[in-house]
Amino acid sequence: MDVYSKIYGLLTFILQSILLSSTTLEPFDLLYDNGMEAFHKGDYDNVVRYMEGALESFSEVRQTRIRCRLKCGDQHRFDGFLTDKIYEVILYRAHCINQCTEGEIGAQSMHKVSEDVIQDFNRRIPYNYLQLAYRKLGQLDKAVSAAHTYFQANPEHVEMGEHLEQYKAQKGVKEEHFIDRESRPHQKAFFAGVKLYNKGNYKESVTFFEDALTEYYRADVECRALCEGPQHFEEQNHVLYKYNLYELISDHYTQVLHCQHECIRDLATRPGRLSPMENYLPLHYDYLQFAYFQAGRNEKALECALTYLLFHEGEKFMSENVEYYREVLGHDGQPRKEAEQYLKRHKQELDLLLIGSSNLGVPYTEANYWSSSGGREDTNRIPSGTNGWMDYVPISKRNITVSVFHELREGGPLVYENVRLVQNSVTLNGSQRVLFDDVISEDECSELNHLAHSVTAAGDGYKGKMSPHTPNEKFEGATVLKTLKYGYEGRVPLKSARLFYDVSEKARRIIESYFMLNSTLHFSYTHLVCRTAISGQQDHRNDLSHPIHADNCLLDPEANECWKEPPAYTYRDYSALLYLNGNFDGGEFIFTEIDAKTVTASVKPRCGRMVGFSSGGENPHGVRAVTRGQRCAVALWFTLDPLYRELERLQADEVIQGLDNQHMRDQGLHINPKDEL
Repeated sequence: MDVYSKIYGLLTFILQSILLSSTTLEPFDLLYDNGMEAFHKGDYDNVVRYMEGALESFSEVRQTRIRCRLKCGDQHRFDGFLTDKIYEVILYRAHCINQCTEGEIGAQSMHKVSEDVIQDFNRRIPYNYLQLAYRKLGQLDKAVSAAHTYFQANPEHVEMGEHLEQYKAQKGVKEEHFIDRESRPHQKAFFAGVKLYNKGNYKESVTFFEDALTEYYRADVECRALCEGPQHFEEQNHVLYKYNLYELISDHYTQVLHCQHECIRDLATRPGRLSPMENYLPLHYDYLQFAYFQAGRNEKALECALTYLLFHEGEKFMSENVEYYREVLGHDGQPRKEAEQYLKRHKQELDLLLIGSSNLGVPYTEANYWSSSGGREDTNRIPSGTNGWMDYVPISKRNITVSVFHELREGGPLVYENVRLVQNSVTLNGSQRVLFDDVISEDECSELNHLAHSVTAAGDGYKGKMSPHTPNEKFEGATVLKTLKYGYEGRVPLKSARLFYDVSEKARRIIESYFMLNSTLHFSYTHLVCRTAISGQQDHRNDLSHPIHADNCLLDPEANECWKEPPAYTYRDYSALLYLNGNFDGGEFIFTEIDAKTVTASVKPRCGRMVGFSSGGENPHGVRAVTRGQRCAVALWFTLDPLYRELERLQADEVIQGLDNQHMRDQGLHINPKDEL
């Protein structure tokens, strides 16, 4: 009997293993890494296989989490206020979610992915690899859809836009190939409705606007469900800080609530944009009220007008429309229930957020989620459509784009005798820009280039990513401290490591003096970096080596803004690039207007040339593709705030001080060794 029991147990275990393996979803970060590796090997069939698999896995993980959280929320509801019952529901719901999720995609631990990878998927980076791979494989229809999908979230990618224009002229490419594979249903329906509305097809537009509202409220439910995952506690370390049970629950729930509150912003923001569409949700009801009016359905028009006023109580132009509809119909109407419930929940959550934020010790100020520019006034009291819906106005103007200086100056002394001023802000067509030559000599360039080949590592300074900005180039880097460490260990000449340190200090002094700064300029980050064109991947390149960006704010070309908020390095004030060579093709440094398209100045790198500029939205910049050879430079970012000094630089200062002290002691021993006895 024992033998049969053991056999039965073994068979049960095997069966469970088979069932589990059949439902295990391969992690999308692993597939993504495999796809990038295949790309660098030129194995385009596997690029397609792995990248498409990664996108499918990413989507399935997201949808599974939504399904399981909503299903388990329905199965285990908070129907009472008894403490024991609440905890019982929490435990059962957690168990339900865990079983449901692991039953569909396997162990959740397999799908814990770094924020960097998630950001790559949110930015649609896999589609860039896919469009290149499909093009290599001659599958133009799929290449076009991948390129179009990527461009929707990366509109500042000038070369991709140009490449899409070239696709249009190619034989076999059709309009239906230009599809956005990641389009959001609520926005897709809304834009389709607006398109018909602007053509005067009001009756047809109604269907799309109603669909857009249905999809919006569905997307809101999904967004809120996704917020129930892990949260980042920025204000306290919850491992070290001794919280009691209720404080922990309060703080975590406050974070979840804040995430859910921000779904309004998320659903109103187009892919790749930083600012949401102005007045997005109320605008649906405004379009509908006028479209229904044009279609002769005044009761529906009144309903939508009253709903709009829930968001903007007492707004003049819509209040006049309501009076008109009431007069025509001879009776009043009611706003839509879904909007009433939506706003009621929103206000209740705001009250809870204020309490929870107070518990966290973090002040909370609600953003203006539904800013409105109003509508046209009509002397005949006939309802008007809404103007300016395509204006992407940010929710809040609290973050300015340009670093504020009491006085912007330039033209100070160059400090070093051989340094030559080549161009200033005027000739570089901008503000706070400068170009120098002969900052270092040919011999120093050669020595630093040799050092770079010995000490730089792929992905160093780019969170381990070998190709952080483009799949067509390899990026390698090293910090000052790492280089000095290698020098101390004898792995590179200590003299060369010291040169890197000294050259970066020389650059800092030049920038500080030229821009006539009234306070000390501190290092924020120092990086010896080389980017190398990957052989076999340079034909028909359509990307930049480094996309257009600003160094201390998030560039938003469509809104003509640069948002000085995380994850941007908001504390950076000045930047500089000291070039070590020019024997490569491409790689020009470019300044643009804030639209990220209009090039205002171009700089061709060469040994000893240095470009310096203020780090804000006044100086968007990027790097053209390196199509042959290797481009090396010392990249430097500076801050006027000593609180944000580069930690590794401070440690490097200590190493240098120690070496100098050792040198002085050695000299002392050489001059008079008896003094040491």
